[in-house]
Amino acid sequence: MIYGVFLKNNSILLIGSSGSLGSNILKNNYFRNCIKPSSKVLNLKKKSSIIKFISKNNFKTIIHCAALSSMEECQKNPTEAINTNIIGTQNLVEVIKKQKKKINLIFISSDGVYPPNKGNNSEEDQLNPYNIYCLTKLCGENIVKTLDKFVIIRTRFFDKNKLKFNSYATDIYTSSIEVTKLVDYIEKIIKKKFYGIINIGEKKDSNYNKIKKFNDKIIPCKYKDLIKNLNYVIAKDSSMNLKKMKKFFNSND
Repeated sequence: MIYGVFLKNNSILLIGSSGSLGSNILKNNYFRNCIKPSSKVLNLKKKSSIIKFISKNNFKTIIHCAALSSMEECQKNPTEAINTNIIGTQNLVEVIKKQKKKINLIFISSDGVYPPNKGNNSEEDQLNPYNIYCLTKLCGENIVKTLDKFVIIRTRFFDKNKLKFNSYATDIYTSSIEVTKLVDYIEKIIKKKFYGIINIGEKKDSNYNKIKKFNDKIIPCKYKDLIKNLNYVIAKDSSMNLKKMKKFFNSND
């Protein structure tokens, strides 16, 4: 069976196909024939499951976007966050290292590995994750970086068709990107054979302004209103420096 429409023997394994990013990846024609096992078929928490699956399938690229991504859930259940976001990634990387065939891993990280209030963070800047979710993503990055070839995408994205909240802050700034545009960049990363760490996003703006473009019924609020009932830290300015992205992809975003 031919699993891909890519370069010769260059099929793609998508881990986390049921999530927000994964489901949108599958809507893109470039990825329509990728291998997309459920978590029951490919369980990252069990190394034996990974070994069995990889031995029976042929691919050269893995997009790893499976994660416990809710900051609230990670804070409530740090053990599950560690098992999913760190141990799962560690198991995958350890199995990849033992393969005779070369496998390129694309790891979806977060702008949350950067300090929460600095802004304009570049790939070379000092890292300072500010809650449990962010810490697990940084740990995942450090594991992935032990591979010879890897891609780490630091990003923040949203789905314009499935907005999570009714209210967004006018004084929280990000470089967040609409998920379909992020998928386009992942396609470009594979086609152009980029390796390393890269920020992927759009021009800095407030959360409110970014979301209002797609839904003019959202309610504006302030950072201080959002943090009143939170038991974890959220960033006030997690914007990223996008010079590397623009240079590599000749992007004007």
